Amino acid sequence: MEQEQQQPDSLFNLNFDQAIRAHLSEAAKWGKFLAIFGFIICVLIALAGLYMAANYSEITSAGRRYSMYENSSAFDGLGTMMAVIYIILAAIYFFPCLFLLRFSNKMKTALQTDDQAMLTGSFQNLKVMFRFVGILTIIIIAFYLLAFIAGGIASM
Repeated sequence: MEQEQQQPDSLFNLNFDQAIRAHLSEAAKWGKFLAIFGFIICVLIALAGLYMAANYSEITSAGRRYSMYENSSAFDGLGTMMAVIYIILAAIYFFPCLFLLRFSNKMKTALQTDDQAMLTGSFQNLKVMFRFVGILTIIIIAFYLLAFIAGGIASM
């Protein structure tokens, strides 16, 4: 009986001791670092898209001087399309960073205050982040498979 009282916090009959708290604290710190770095990358991707939209005509005009398609207007809307794609990619990358930051902040608070609701919320955000990245990975693999199949059919 005395041994039960000395055990650290119990989580599903698992010990939630100081070593686990230290690992979770370090995971939260690294998660916060990666989330903030990810937000910076999101901004840079979005700025690259806006730069592409604003300066695409100057970028391609230098290349068109030496091209046989000098007067072609086929590429006029490409800068805007590239900007939209870059901004969509930045928005997609934003959400895993957001969930990772929420995980980190809630985990830090949960460990400092021993708040079970914060701990649950922290792990919930981690689960959502992994689900988002997993679904995105499946979508990307499906696009690659479709491109591979289309390439194979086109080469026949």
